[in-house]
Formats: sequence, C-alpha cells, structure tokens
Amino acid sequence: MSNTETLYAAFGAKMDAVLAALEAEGALPPDTPRGNVTVEPPRDPAHGDLATNAAMVLAKAAGTNPRELAGKIVEKLEADASVTSAEIAGPGFINLRLDAQAWLAELNAIAARGDDYGRSTIGAGSRVNVEYVSANPTGPMHMGHCRGAVVGDALASLLEHAGHEVTREYYINDAGGQVDVLARSAHLRYREALGEDIGEIPEGLYPGDYLVPVGQHLASEFGEKYAAAPEAEWLAIFRAEAVAQMMELIKADLALLGIHHDLFSSEAALHAAGKPDEAEAWLRQHDLVYDGILEAPKGKTPEDWEPVELPLFRSTQFGDDQDRPIRKSDGSWTYFGADLAYHFQKAAEADALIDIWGADHAGTVKRIKAAVAALTKGAGRQIPFDVKLVQMVQLLRGGEPVKMSKRAGTFVTLADVVREVGKDVVRFTMLTRKPEAQMDFDFAKVVEASKDNPVFYVQYAHARISSTLRKGAAEGFAPSADHLDLLGDEELALVKLAAQFPREVEAAAKAREPHRIAFYLYELAGAFHAYWNLGNDRPDKRFIVAQDGDLSGARLFLGLQLGQVIRNGLRILGVEAVEEM
Repeated sequence: MSNTETLYAAFGAKMDAVLAALEAEGALPPDTPRGNVTVEPPRDPAHGDLATNAAMVLAKAAGTNPRELAGKIVEKLEADASVTSAEIAGPGFINLRLDAQAWLAELNAIAARGDDYGRSTIGAGSRVNVEYVSANPTGPMHMGHCRGAVVGDALASLLEHAGHEVTREYYINDAGGQVDVLARSAHLRYREALGEDIGEIPEGLYPGDYLVPVGQHLASEFGEKYAAAPEAEWLAIFRAEAVAQMMELIKADLALLGIHHDLFSSEAALHAAGKPDEAEAWLRQHDLVYDGILEAPKGKTPEDWEPVELPLFRSTQFGDDQDRPIRKSDGSWTYFGADLAYHFQKAAEADALIDIWGADHAGTVKRIKAAVAALTKGAGRQIPFDVKLVQMVQLLRGGEPVKMSKRAGTFVTLADVVREVGKDVVRFTMLTRKPEAQMDFDFAKVVEASKDNPVFYVQYAHARISSTLRKGAAEGFAPSADHLDLLGDEELALVKLAAQFPREVEAAAKAREPHRIAFYLYELAGAFHAYWNLGNDRPDKRFIVAQDGDLSGARLFLGLQLGQVIRNGLRILGVEAVEEM
C-alpha cells in the first residue's frame, strides 16, 4: 500500500480525475499543467475538511476567472459520495467537507498500514547522498557537531520514508594541517606513555585527555622506536594511527546518538587516487578552468600581496561572485579544489546531493554549488544539490552558560551530554527549531516535565496512550473498529489531524526539512492531551466508559492509531516512543 491510498492522496487523485474530465469537455485546454494544484487542510478548520487551489492556478489556462472555473470543479466534486459539501470561498478557493465515513476509513487505513503508515513512494528510483557531521578527525564529537549530526540523520531517515534510496556519508578531512597537529599531539602523549614528563601541553597542540589512550596505544605498538626520532620518520605513521583512533572515537560518540553512516570517504585517499587531478583535467577540457590572476583583495591591499597566476574555476558562470582558485601558488590543492573533486566523485553515484554544514561555512556555499552545477551539467545530467546550514547550539544549565570539558580540552563533549539527558532528549530537542535558527540547549529545561518541553510532551502523549490501553485490557476492554460510528466530532478532529501525517512526510521530504515532523508531532500530542483533559471534567469523554463497551472499544481503537502515528513520526526522528514515564 502506498500513500496514494491515504485520504489526502486519494483526493488528489480525485481532483486529477475531475480536471481530466474538464479537459475532455473542453473547459480546460489539453495537457494543462497541474503541478501547482494542491489538496490540503484549510488554514481554519471551521472552513471545512479539505481545500484546493485548483481553480486559482488553472483559471488563466482555462481563459476564465477562478470563481467560474471553481463552479465547474465544485459541480463534479459534489457528485462524490464522500463529499457532503463543496463551497467556493474568496476569489476562487474550494473548501470541501467530507462524510464522517471518509475519516473513519482513514483510521482503519492507519491500522492496516501500521508501521508503514506515512511511508511514500514519491522518491522511488532516486538515489540521494546525504553528507553530514564530517568533523575533523582530531578529537571526540562536541555539541557543536551535534545539531548537524541529528538534522542530517533525521533527514536521511525522512527521505527513506519518502521512498528514496539514501547513502549516509561522512567525509574525513584527513589531508590538512590539522591532522599533522594531531600527529604531533599524539607523539607528545606517546612520549608521556613511555614515562617522560611532558609538562604543560605546548600551545598549538591539542590538549585534551582523549589523546592519552592514543599515546598509550602507540607506546605499546612501537615501544621507544620513535621517542627521539626526527619528525620526518614518524609523522605519517602517527598521523594515520591517530586519525584511525579518532575515527573510532567519533563513531562511538555518534553511536550514542543512534547515528551510523554507510560510507566514510577519506580526503587523503581522494588525493592519493588522483581525483583532484582528474577533476581539473575534465574542467580544462570543458573550458571551465583557466590560468589567471586573482583580483586584489577588496579594501586595503596587504603589503605582502602580489599577483600570482593560478588555475581558476569559472564559478562566475554559475552564480558565484568571482572565479575561484583550485590550487595554491605552491601547486598544492586549495580546500575548494579538493572539495570540488570530492563532490564530482559523489555525483557519479547519486541523483541528488545534500550537504549538512555548520553556519560558519556559509561563505563557501555559493562556490561549491557553482562547482557541482558545472560538473554535473557538463557531465550530461544536472544533479540537484542542496546545502543545509545549521546554527550552533548554546549550552546552558538553569540559564547559565555551561563550563567547558577538561577531558576534551576546549569544549563540551557530545558523549557527556547524551549520558546526562539521554539520546532521545538530545535528538528531539535538536529538531524543535529550524536548523538555521539559533538554539539554546538548557540542561534543566530539556528534562522538564511540562508542555513547554516538546520532548516530554510528545513522549508523554505516547506513554499516556499506552497506559490507557493497558488499563483498558485490565478492565476487559479491547480496541475495536466495529463501532467507529460512535465517535463524535471531538474524536474525528483527532482523526483528521492524524490523517495529515502522510502528507507531512512528503512535504517535509520535498522541502528537506525533518523538523517539520517534530512540529507536527507536537501539534498532534497537544490535540491528544486536550482531548484527554476533557475527560477530567466530563466522564462521558474518557477513553474508557465502563458502562459502554462499544464506545470504549472505538475510543481505544482511536487511541491505538494515534499512538501508531506518534511512533511512526518518532521513528523518523530516531527517537524511541516510550511506553511509560
């Protein structure tokens, strides 16, 4: 079963059939584009159950005004047995009200699909590469990496739910100067492990205690062989060993968050395989790289600046502000040159690319988008490429900034945070704001049992449902679809909100915005809690009405399906749906 069998998609198909009939009658030109036609909930539930903009977006093609076209659409929609009314609003919007049976059928659809409710096939046949985290392999994960890691992982899961084939990739920046610093820092800890008093860690080296085990490992492997040896003899060896150890540490940290990548690509391996040279040759062949002189820096020109001829990529042809060098004056690759080759390599294996970057990389977005546009268009197929920028997270404890970690040297480790508040709290919290918005993570607030804490509020809704089902079973009541017609308007309002889940998944996947699922779950949880609270004042509105087994069975069935939708949404976010709290 696909999303085409869920209510919103079914009405989209019905709308398509109506428009096809109007084409056949000559009211619309043949093959009128319908891509912008939507069927969605009205902004105000008082206006109806569904709304469509069909008349608004197609009136020009029909050579008529929207209200006139809307009248023709309404006439056909009213012939549908599930439509109780179709009304024209404003300049030409159409609001529909549906028979209660349409919503009860959707409740049964949730039960029938179970864990697959909300899955879609819109991405079928499409391979998407999502690259996220890609932290320098110089230490443990810190909270600066956390938000991008969660956003990337949830996005990958969301795209899979929408039918895409997803590759989760981590790009290891193991070819720059920072890994030489790592090797020297590891060498210092190696000497310490051999018994040398190294004193204070010299400025410029990594001071964190996380390198102590690395030094001990190196000491056990090499003994005193490199203790007094010149750097040239041990730098490459210690670099490879230290990077490998750091990647194991990073993978372990990510595993605490439930994150596992499919592919780890090495920048050093990229260079060793000659990929940047291949990319440059291809670009020159297509006249996209030329030897030229960069413009002088804007503003006051530095005294040591001098014009140097460099190989420049024609990024201005693809929307960038200036052409960009792919090599430095010494012939080595610029970071952009290597990144360009890396994306060229990724594009060969995917139909779409998505990178999750920290907001501090905003300045490089335009140039890498230009590079991917050039490389993929020139290769015969334009690959969609999206860069999602994620703002940093400010850590607070009761409103006060959190002190740094001694173990890490300069930052709060992700592992420490996850161990204190739990994976689910961290993951959900990271998705409670748009990634481009600033975020405060207050240790006190994220574990608070209140409506103001979205993590608690959503998980509590699922726990409440689970508790109600257990109580029902203990009292001899079981969920049943036999008497769903006993459900009233308040219950149907919950069904209508639950029915939006499949379209929320598709919309979030198309927009590449997993936080929409978190927002939706918070809204659904709020509606559930509001209905639950009705029972505090009105015993007839409780899920279990002791004197009415049929009504209790119907309401428990409703609760069971609401729990299913919450579970399915939390699964996309990588968060457990707890049974009790």
